[in-house]
Amino acid sequence: MSKRLIELKNISKSFDNQLVIDELDLYIRENEFITLLGPSGCGKTTTLRMIGGFETPDKGSILFDGHDITHVPPNKRQVNTVFQKYALFSHMSIAENIAFGLKIKNKSKSYIDDKIKYALKLVNLDGYENRMPDSLSGGQQQRIAIARAIVNEPKVLLLDEPLGALDLKLRQDMQYELIRLKNELGITFIYVTHDQEEALTMSDTIVVMNQGYIQQIGTPEDIYNEPQNAFVADFIGDSNIISATMIQDKLVEILGARFECVDTGFGNMTPVDVVIRPEDIDLLEPGKGTIDGVVTHIIFKGVHYEMEVTTPDGFEWLVHSTDMFPVGTKVSIHVDPFDIQIMNKPESEDEEAIAVEE
Repeated sequence: MSKRLIELKNISKSFDNQLVIDELDLYIRENEFITLLGPSGCGKTTTLRMIGGFETPDKGSILFDGHDITHVPPNKRQVNTVFQKYALFSHMSIAENIAFGLKIKNKSKSYIDDKIKYALKLVNLDGYENRMPDSLSGGQQQRIAIARAIVNEPKVLLLDEPLGALDLKLRQDMQYELIRLKNELGITFIYVTHDQEEALTMSDTIVVMNQGYIQQIGTPEDIYNEPQNAFVADFIGDSNIISATMIQDKLVEILGARFECVDTGFGNMTPVDVVIRPEDIDLLEPGKGTIDGVVTHIIFKGVHYEMEVTTPDGFEWLVHSTDMFPVGTKVSIHVDPFDIQIMNKPESEDEEAIAVEE
């Protein structure tokens, strides 16, 4: 296990008397690709900016390699930031853009030339030294912004929604580029996005945030398959989130029907929330599953069909399947016990936004 490189301890931050981050604790390991994920206003960019030194916490401390850097200015930190707006200097060539930080550090011309070549090769833009930024596509400009950050040899690269302005295909290409760069460079990437697919594709660790609190920390697989509350389940991918009753260990009642599950320790006759992913629902002939229903809506999504199945209680189940069931088809819903995720109900609205275990 890699050592802890960055630690945020009891961090709080307000803007105009509005609390944005509330007593946040987080550590980031060396060589980790960690993503801060959440909706707009959840505090993820503020957290990133405090790590970069662009904002100072009202309370708490930030440690880097064991040293307190809470009040150290950005240019004295071993981090570089890549923003959504690439901020390339339009009057400078690509080579001059990349060399900017190195010239400030008074590096020799031969050192700078070597670094420019190395950085351009790394981002697959060999031979672009003399081009001007406005002659490049959005994806190429973003890669130059990353190259400019990389040549300074930061221990940590901060990326604030860097792919947000790109079209879907380019964004997907750049996701793979960033994974490759992270593996080749062996530096820590801290990435901010509200795009769940991006987070699931690239991250070693995902930190799901909402209303200034950490909701869950885990691997992409953990976050997707074992969401710890309804917010996480709803925010990461599509979900059926249903109020249910835990009858006893390994048996849950959902909408009046009893489903076997694998969860234990919730007690008997306990109100719970259940998460069932749409791809985990099998549609069978009427009577062959646990609840019967009728297909009321269908959309072709390319890889699969997205259907709504309405059951007699009026609940609309979201189902993803490679098999097509026309609207009006009577079906029966089956879910394997392993694919039913049981969660404690939050006792209050505050609890919905409170940090959970790492």
